[in-house]
Order: sequence, then C-alpha cells, then structure tokens
Amino acid sequence: MTENPNQPREFDVVMGGQNPPLINAVVLGGIEGVKRRLNYPDVEVRIAALWDALKYGEAGLDLVIQALQDKSKQIKFTAYSLLKDRTEPKVKHKLDKFLPRCEFDVITVDVFGQEISRRRQEARYFIDDLGNGVFLEMVLIIGGTFLMGSPEYGIGWIWNEIPQHQVTVPSFFMGKYQVTQAQWQVVAALPQINISLNPNPSYFQGANRPVEKISWHEVEEFCARLSRETGKIYRLPSEAEWEYACRAGTTTPFHFGRTITAELANYNAHYIYASAPKGIFHQQTTDVGSFLPNDFGLYDMHGNVSEWCADPWHDKYKDAPIDASVWEEDSNNNGRLMRGGSWGSRPGYCRSASRSRQDAGNSDSLIGFRVVCAAPWN
Repeated sequence: MTENPNQPREFDVVMGGQNPPLINAVVLGGIEGVKRRLNYPDVEVRIAALWDALKYGEAGLDLVIQALQDKSKQIKFTAYSLLKDRTEPKVKHKLDKFLPRCEFDVITVDVFGQEISRRRQEARYFIDDLGNGVFLEMVLIIGGTFLMGSPEYGIGWIWNEIPQHQVTVPSFFMGKYQVTQAQWQVVAALPQINISLNPNPSYFQGANRPVEKISWHEVEEFCARLSRETGKIYRLPSEAEWEYACRAGTTTPFHFGRTITAELANYNAHYIYASAPKGIFHQQTTDVGSFLPNDFGLYDMHGNVSEWCADPWHDKYKDAPIDASVWEEDSNNNGRLMRGGSWGSRPGYCRSASRSRQDAGNSDSLIGFRVVCAAPWN
C-alpha cells in the first residue's frame, strides 16, 4: 500500500493557531505542513521547511525543485545545496537550467612532474554576454574552510606567507579565465564612471590572451563598468578568495601537485622546482585556457599573468581576517596584492601561497586579473 504523503508521521508535531513554527520543528500535516511553512515570510522557517520536504518523497522533492526559482537568494541556495548531488533525471534537468555544467580533465603530478593521476571533473557556471560576440564565463566556487599560507621551511616559502591560518570562505563565482583583451575592449567602450580606459593597453597582442599593462585603479574602473552593464556586482577577489580558489581543495605547493612544469603552466621554465625538469620559456603570454584547469575548473591560476587582488599589502598574516573578506585594516600604503605569478616568474613565485606587492598605479606586461561576483544566494 502506497503511503499518503499528506498523512502525519511519527516525527511530526502539531502547530496550532497563527503562530510561526519553531525553526527546527516539523509541522503536523505532512507535505501540507511543509507547503504552509514555505509560504511563511520568515526565511529561516522556509529554509527549515525545505530540509524537511525531502522526507516526503517525490512530492517533497518537487517542492525543493520549485524553490530554485524562488525570489530569495537564500532559498535558491538551500534548494541548490539539497539537489546538487542527486541523480534523478528531473533534478539534473532543472539544475542544468539553473546552472549548467562543464566537464574537464584534472591531473596530479609527482615531485618529478610526471602525471600520476587523471580524473574527470565538472563545475557549474554561468555566462554573461558582453556583446560583440564576447562572453564572460563565471565558475561556481563552493565555499568551505581551508588553511591559508605556507608551512615554514617548505620549498620556496617566503616569510610573508606565514603564519598559516584557517579561513572560512563563502561561495562565490570566479572568472574561468583571466580577463582577455577582447573582454577588456568591450568593457572599455562602455561609458566612463571614474577614469578613462585604454581599450588596447597590452604589450602582447591577441584577443584571447590576457589583458595586461593595466593598473589596479583601471581594473576597479573595469569592474564598475561591468557591474553597471550587467546588473551584477563584479569585483576583484580578496586575497583569501583567490588562494582558496587556486588551491581547489589541495594542500600541495601547486594545485596539480608538488611541482610545476612547462606542460602545466606558462612561467620561466628555465628554472626548476623540486625535481622537475627545465622546459620551454615562452617569454610572453599565451592564450587563456592553454593548460589544464584545477578541480574548480579555473585555468591559468599558476603563471601567464599575475593577478590583482582587492587587498592592500600586508607584510604578514598576523591578525588577518578569517572570513575571506578584504583585509583593509592597518594598511597605510599604496601597495596592492598580486597572486599567481606570471610568464616571467620563476616557479616558486607561481605557488598557490605565493604573494607579491605592486603599487596600485603601476602596470606592466606581467600583470593582469580575473573577476569574481557573488553567488546567486549571497
């Protein structure tokens, strides 16, 4: 006999009158009680109802799927979190409309730079159409907690990368690639907000090469114009967001393992790291996406161009934020953070933990950036 989803169950409790239910309580009336709470104005009550909905089989699952279209970003996130690992065809279909998936290969190498594993990964993303046939792909970075910085006395470590400290990072979207010259040109043609932008600043020319020779202030103008045009809040990543995204769950010096080679990234491969061999030194930028990505589906996190971050420069991590916010306090200089290393960097400067300083008004052919924006539930 099929169980009636509207029938009360042993874990149901009674709600009477017009008073709101307790957040952690389950309402008498089965699926009807869940529906009632989903219509309640308090977001926390509605989130608790979504968690309970899956106790009621297909009817509850349908309610969670419907919540992907809710006006509340928090409700959308809860629904997405409950559905993202489910395998039912109708769930996958709805998630692919909410956030489509892309698949890619990720590899891990040993200390000699030899591939020791290869796996198929997937990421969720959205695309903004910038016009003129130019698109911006943004990858979902699911939040979590990680250990930021370097262990003392690791290969290539520098004193400004300590002390290691735990940071909790909310979910966000990050550019799949470093911002390209084609993307820069489209945004530079938009109306000025604070300062003018040179539409073609780069030394190494190519539509799909990263834009370079741009200052931190010019990047802020780019983000302001892009935000006004798209209606989203685009910005530079905080330093903590950048390292979390680069590591993608790894604790090794590079997201692909314990060393780096010219087959994995664009850097000065005339120098070696660990026991890897020397390789080709391109002496210029390469098209974005020319090398394999990390587990989040982000390309060129090591090398190609160094990437501006939002944070002012701090000499060490003492008293650094633990919530991945931009570290504004106790900084009285014009220096800004850069991450990732560049085509001209020695391998140690391309590590996940490596950090460098540049004046906000400076620019050269080693410096570019990528953007982030809030996840739809933030």
